[in-house]
Amino acid sequence: MESKQSQTFIFIGRSGCGKGTQAKLLIEKLEQSGIVSEDKPMFYIQTGDKFREFVSRTSHSSRLAKDIMEQAERQPDFLAIWMWSDLLITNLMGGENIVFDGAPRSLNEAMVLDTAIKFFNRQDVKVVYLDVSNEWSKTRLLERGRKDDQKLEYIERRLSWFETDVLPAVEYYEGSPDYQFIRVNGEQTVE
Repeated sequence: MESKQSQTFIFIGRSGCGKGTQAKLLIEKLEQSGIVSEDKPMFYIQTGDKFREFVSRTSHSSRLAKDIMEQAERQPDFLAIWMWSDLLITNLMGGENIVFDGAPRSLNEAMVLDTAIKFFNRQDVKVVYLDVSNEWSKTRLLERGRKDDQKLEYIERRLSWFETDVLPAVEYYEGSPDYQFIRVNGEQTVE
């Protein structure tokens, strides 16, 4: 994996499909191959963790977002876009490799992310779609046992967003000549 150009990856898929696990494995591989280095560090953007951190704050916006999260509703696009765009604008120095884990979550967000990708002149962006069934994802979320994975009703609500909100973003990337779209059968072993 010899490359002088910084790498950009977008991991997308259903809740519980293993986006974070696969992103971390990829980062390890990029570090071992020398693509991630002192002069080309890794910039890892994980929106789920950022939302959990955000709702623990005491601002009005944080309290509203916490109410949405506690009802297992989807956060508004503007909030997700603000989170990752603020991270990019504030922290990006120009030579980093970037991994997006769990963003975008809608077609609208994908289109805004596309403007950021172009603004930052990111080339050869790879979209990794971890394709798993609804039932497989539900089982994984229940096994994971995180606080927001406790109620089956909430899990099913989150999984329903995939069909209505995330799948159009997947289709957008799959049909775009600007992205290298990689579909992976996620119902396999982690390796």
